[in-house]
Parts: sequence; C-alpha cells; structure tokens
Amino acid sequence: MDKRSFDDPTLVEIARAHGKTPAQVMLRWHLQQGRSAIPKSVRPERIAENFEVFDFELTGDQVAAVDELDTDVRGGPEPDSITLDNYGIPIPEA
Repeated sequence: MDKRSFDDPTLVEIARAHGKTPAQVMLRWHLQQGRSAIPKSVRPERIAENFEVFDFELTGDQVAAVDELDTDVRGGPEPDSITLDNYGIPIPEA
C-alpha cells in the first residue's frame, strides 16, 4: 500500500485544528508560500472544497511543520515514465 501525504499525522492534526481537510491544509500551505497550486478533481464537492482555503491561515509553526514533511522522495511517477504506451490515454493537441 502506498503512503499518502494526506494521511500524515502532522497534516491531519493541523487540519483538525482549523476544521479543514489535509488537502485544504496543503493548498493553504502552497498559497502562503507564494506558490501556484493546481488541484485536480472531477467530484463537485471536492472542487468546491478546494476553494475553501481562504478563510483560515496557517501559523508560522504550522507552516514550518509542513515544510519538514519534505522527504526529497517523489510520491508520484517519474515524469519520463508518463507515456502513451504506459498510460494508454491519448492527449489531443490543443
């Protein structure tokens, strides 16, 4: 079973403190760091949830705690492995 970032106890604890989800905490962390975040979902309730990150702010300690979660280990596939042969979904040209 793969380890999911959203199951990390630090994120879960911060989320509970704000009445938010771990995903919302991660989105808020990105925004507070001045980064662009591009969440994805096809579920309307998740899409709406992704917008509910502007009514709270992480404390300096919480930002630092999320910063410490970086393991320098990629959680997803390596970019070079994302090919039509491996995933079988043609992506039409824009």
